[in-house]
Amino acid sequence: MHAVTLGLGANLGERLRSLQAAVDLLADGGVRTVASSRVWETEPIGGPPDQPPYLNAVIRTETEADPNEVLAICNHVEAELGRTRDVRWGPRTIDIDILLFDDLVVDEPALTIPHPRMAERSFVVLPLLELDPDPVLADGTRILGLAVDGDGARPYAPPLVLP
Repeated sequence: MHAVTLGLGANLGERLRSLQAAVDLLADGGVRTVASSRVWETEPIGGPPDQPPYLNAVIRTETEADPNEVLAICNHVEAELGRTRDVRWGPRTIDIDILLFDDLVVDEPALTIPHPRMAERSFVVLPLLELDPDPVLADGTRILGLAVDGDGARPYAPPLVLP
């Protein structure tokens, strides 16, 4: 069984419902959530400025799937929930990022693990710290040792419901 940490985000439609639906659909695909952070709200970064705020959560999952299979499952769930990829870092009904996969380091054109920008984003780091108070990346980097400002991240809702 593999331990996989995923980041979830949504800023279109019923944002909280989309995060919960992602957890449920991931379980249907063999990626079962065993822990969830609280849901956090943040302003969008990196994309068009006229976007609504995001809701974000980090979940710890278990699966027998390999990294590329997990990526395919995540992409399938995103499609099921209406995700389109029209604008990079644009608004979306759901976004699912593989943050960590066991202690693996993967550097392929379609998949990079650990997620390359996770330590720069408060909407990932703050929820991640709720699940693991001192996470260490596969290269030995301690998340607590990185300077991350709050970027306006604020708690929004309790943890997502586990399947």
